[in-house]
Amino acid sequence: MATQRDWCVKRLDDNGNQFVVRAGLSRAEAERLALDYQAHGHKQSYWACRQQK
Repeated sequence: MATQRDWCVKRLDDNGNQFVVRAGLSRAEAERLALDYQAHGHKQSYWACRQQK
């Protein structure tokens, strides 16, 4: 089975706005990238989620 690349990393900024940081990722890639961003101690929140169709 092929890896689905329908995951993305989103960011929530200080004003409550959500942005897609990166898209077209596998679940593992998205989760790893979100953890990496979170580890940098930014004020923003990052998380992995499936892209809406």
